[in-house]
Amino acid sequence: MKLLGIVLLVVGIIGLAYFGYEALQESESVEVLGADIAVSTANWTPVIVSGAVALIGLIILAIRKRK
Repeated sequence: MKLLGIVLLVVGIIGLAYFGYEALQESESVEVLGADIAVSTANWTPVIVSGAVALIGLIILAIRKRK
């Protein structure tokens, strides 16, 4: 179980970094009254799923340490 937790945590963190960077790049900037407003057109689902996978891996590792 420890190996599974580590794998899930690493995959989740890599997914967060990759998909988060991709999502931040898919934004359009508009200037309104002298202020830049960024509007994101990204699909945030992969970022949320990656975060959930990382959280599950962390929970598995925490449960494993208690036993």
